[in-house]
Amino acid sequence: MAHAVGIVCGSGLGGLVNILRNKHEFSYSEIPGFVNSTVAGHAGKLVFGLLGENNVPTVCMVGRFHYYEGFALDQTTYPIRLMSLLGVKTLIVTNAAGGLNPAYKIGDVCIIEDHINLPGMTGTNPLIGPNMAGFGPRFPPMSDAYCPRLRRLVYEAAKKLNVPKFLHEGVYVFVSGPSYESKAECRFLRTIGADVVGMSTIPEVIVARHCGINVLGLSLVTNRAVIHKDLRSDPDAPPEARPIEEKIASHEEVLAAADARAKDLQTLVTYLVEMI
Repeated sequence: MAHAVGIVCGSGLGGLVNILRNKHEFSYSEIPGFVNSTVAGHAGKLVFGLLGENNVPTVCMVGRFHYYEGFALDQTTYPIRLMSLLGVKTLIVTNAAGGLNPAYKIGDVCIIEDHINLPGMTGTNPLIGPNMAGFGPRFPPMSDAYCPRLRRLVYEAAKKLNVPKFLHEGVYVFVSGPSYESKAECRFLRTIGADVVGMSTIPEVIVARHCGINVLGLSLVTNRAVIHKDLRSDPDAPPEARPIEEKIASHEEVLAAADARAKDLQTLVTYLVEMI
């Protein structure tokens, strides 16, 4: 499959495959080396087809694998290796993420310009072990992980579609999960420069770059991270400074927000693939 585009569909974003033409679907259970996704909102299938008016060969991973499901990182990123062998030259990774930047609203999309790989900085990286020299070098750089040309194309596509207002560029921080972050952790992540936080994507990006694949990352903000201290624990805090009961993050909220923005994101990605 020469010059193909690969798309990793995050939570609630698998509807993109509904507009593929000449589709061929394969359940993960049918593919040697694949594990099965266990997360709600992840269908668990690899879908091949043609996307857009230009009939771009596309392979969609509908449902990804996560480290928190108990899989090793070489298992969670195995589909990216397969995409590389199939001729994928451009990878679009999408995800549902928590918004750390106070300027981000639920339903906004963060174009990932850089990332912070917390598990990777503490010894958990998909490239640990013998280097697969047939795919790439021992020490691949991540300073160029997110292609500037592809990021510019997102803005061009959004402008032509008249939907630029919900776009931002920012930094994605990867945490292992599956528990949502504490308030203190959210404040720490924001302090070190993260705009959105999630439990996926970065291992896939690292392996894609190791394979020489150009990457575009899109995070759909599906919930607001809880950052503020609970002043009710401070007996000296005046009543007006005490926060209203805070909404706790939930997976149901993530799926609902993804569904609400799904059509816009699908249209944007389709148009973008045609421009690529």
